[in-house]
Amino acid sequence: MLRRQLYSLNGLQSFEAVARHLSFQKAAEELDVTSTAVSHQIKKLEKELGLLLFRRRPRPLTLTPAGELLFPRVQKSLDVLDNAILELRQINNPTELTVSVLNVFASKWLVPRLNDFQRRHPDIDVRLQTSNTVVDLQARTVDIAIRYGQGNYSGLEVHHLIQDQFTPVCSPKLFAHKQNSITPKEISQHTLIHFDWLNYGSEAPSWKNWLAKAELSEINADKGLKFDDENLAIQAAIAGQGIALCSSIHVQDDVKMGFLIQPFDITLPGFIYSLVYLKNHPKKAFILQFVSWLKEQTYI
Repeated sequence: MLRRQLYSLNGLQSFEAVARHLSFQKAAEELDVTSTAVSHQIKKLEKELGLLLFRRRPRPLTLTPAGELLFPRVQKSLDVLDNAILELRQINNPTELTVSVLNVFASKWLVPRLNDFQRRHPDIDVRLQTSNTVVDLQARTVDIAIRYGQGNYSGLEVHHLIQDQFTPVCSPKLFAHKQNSITPKEISQHTLIHFDWLNYGSEAPSWKNWLAKAELSEINADKGLKFDDENLAIQAAIAGQGIALCSSIHVQDDVKMGFLIQPFDITLPGFIYSLVYLKNHPKKAFILQFVSWLKEQTYI
């Protein structure tokens, strides 16, 4: 039997990332190394092969004929290896689903409903991993992620769950003295409660955008009580510390229980909650059961 000639796995992985992005910098960011390190790995691989894989001049970066031939084969081989390792990792926990989810969505919506899923699917153990940063599914530390954004996640299986609306909420005691209907202009008499929006820019459903829609631009949208998490903003509103502009999904239970009221009808569109996972996931059957349950819950 002939002995296989083995090439550097780091070199092949670096080549696949650079070929996919056609950028040393983007590949370096994905691999969490420097662009110099990526360049070194590519040069080492080219030396081992005795072939150039990229045309570096003139820009933009392009694949040589050898690179074009090698790229799909390396990509397929790495996918096969990744899936094999993922299956090995699942052996010890074949029925566990690890879910990455935003802190506020977990605490205000998902956790209160999880008991229903466990009752229906006692054979599946759900493990929540809460984080406000995007988890790299390729790292295989989680099985699925519930993400919040525009809903475009290339290269992944995507199931859109629900798009929310943002509405002002406050404790009922803030307007307990009112005999007549509450008008949006009365918002100027109360503290605005804010929380940080990361990576959404001017499109975020912020107080500035809500006040503009309500034709109340004369109110200073930057003043008030500020938090780094929507959970804290909701708790401050329940405590009667002001009026918060929050996701209708995250406050619906507090509104039903009477802890909060929605004093105004004016709303802003939020973004989309989507469930995403790697294609050909070995736990796809379990994942689809979780997806089906989630969609049922979001329709209620």
